Amino acid sequence: MQRMSTQPPLRIGILGAARIAPMALIRPAKQVPEAAIVAVAARDPARARAFAGKHGIARIADGYDALLADPEIDAIYNPLPNSLHAQWSIKAMEAGKHVLCEKPLASNADEARTMVQAAARCNRLLVEAFHYRYHPLAARMKAIVDSGALGPIRHIEATMCIPLVIPGDIRYRWELAGGASMDVGCYTINLVRFLAGAEPEVVADVRFPDGRTGRITCSLFSTQLLRVRALVRGDRGEMRVFNPIAPHLYHRLTTRTPDGTKTERVAGDATYTHQLRAFVDAVRNHTPVLTTAEDGVANMQVIDAVYDKAGLPRRGA
Repeated sequence: MQRMSTQPPLRIGILGAARIAPMALIRPAKQVPEAAIVAVAARDPARARAFAGKHGIARIADGYDALLADPEIDAIYNPLPNSLHAQWSIKAMEAGKHVLCEKPLASNADEARTMVQAAARCNRLLVEAFHYRYHPLAARMKAIVDSGALGPIRHIEATMCIPLVIPGDIRYRWELAGGASMDVGCYTINLVRFLAGAEPEVVADVRFPDGRTGRITCSLFSTQLLRVRALVRGDRGEMRVFNPIAPHLYHRLTTRTPDGTKTERVAGDATYTHQLRAFVDAVRNHTPVLTTAEDGVANMQVIDAVYDKAGLPRRGA
């Protein structure tokens, strides 16, 4: 990261005064001097003013279009409802801005493909904000799976269940591309795909081309207080991970093999801080990112298949 220190900060604008923005971007930016949050826009000007005042953001744009037209902004963070990810990310890239877009990348795979095409056409960076992938724990999990220590892998599970008791929350609204599979479910799907290093077929659970099986469990209205975990089972042992999604808060990685049981924790900053550093480095120095827009398309394809298998309509279709 030293190579970025002589460059001016990457100037980022926020589309929408979203609840996730302070945790996902504003606080991390205080730890990443190579990034600066310079402006925010919201549909409600009063809300934008209150948000900017609370979080020390200097400028308030007069709407989303004005934010994108600002020549003093290099990149956009898009935490809008899922149904607006494609529309405003594409507009941002057409305005010359790089985009860090909250997950899931779009309402469905077709929308995600149009975003990838726009990124290529505009020569802009489009990154899906799966922050957990940037914490060292994710690399450690993958290294264990790929090392052969567990033997040939037979089964992979990911679970994310939370009690979201907020009536009218946008994450429940179909017209805004909400739903459990679009929110916590997109994490579990991404995690299973990441650990498998392959694309699954959705059956009753999921099945990979080489015969490995997987299970994805998610809920926004869970009867349990919190359940976030991953399980990988092989012929010689298993790996269990508690809280792979926000490991900076607390996590536990346990492997059991014929050689014994080992429990470890992997040090690292907040996942969002790692993600912001990687985004800035990718924009400034063209370093590869872990959560590409192309991977976002693949994740959306699985989400679409889950809804198809359940007999439910795809979001945004």
